[in-house]
Amino acid sequence: MTDETQVKKFSSEVRKNTDCIDAVINNAGRASMNHFLLTPGETADKVMKLNYMGAYYCSRAFINLLKKSDHARIVNFSTVAVPLSLEGEIAYVASKAALEAFSKVLAKELAQFKITVNCIGPTPVKTDLIVKVPQDKLDGLLSMQAIKRFGEFIDVTNVIDFYLKPESDFITGQIIYLGGVIK
Repeated sequence: MTDETQVKKFSSEVRKNTDCIDAVINNAGRASMNHFLLTPGETADKVMKLNYMGAYYCSRAFINLLKKSDHARIVNFSTVAVPLSLEGEIAYVASKAALEAFSKVLAKELAQFKITVNCIGPTPVKTDLIVKVPQDKLDGLLSMQAIKRFGEFIDVTNVIDFYLKPESDFITGQIIYLGGVIK
């Protein structure tokens, strides 16, 4: 959800059914695979709006419900494209880098409410997001990882489960990149 009005409407519906939530997982993602000189501003704006502003709006809309939880969590989805500064993905990398900075600051600001905020940076997982990515680009990305394979859903859910555990209440402002990213 990238429109603040839509998010507010959705959170209002949720509040009708519950007084408390334990987690917000911001996993929306839109990519743009173009060189900077070939990326229209409108495309960059759409990528930023979904990848960053969507998480911003969702996190903000559910804060009051999260504050009522004994172990509230916000988990944001970044990408290994950020530490690798992948060429040809400037809008995507910039939007996810903004999300990482947002997560680190938000972790500090929400710690007083016992809400943790962390990121996961998956390696490519065979989803619709990478369907149109040329194989040579995917091979190049996998070659930059210590573990040279595509991520699996279990790899991603394992990290999310770790962040969501009540025992993880002392972990905030962190980013776990999958695949053993080699810079």
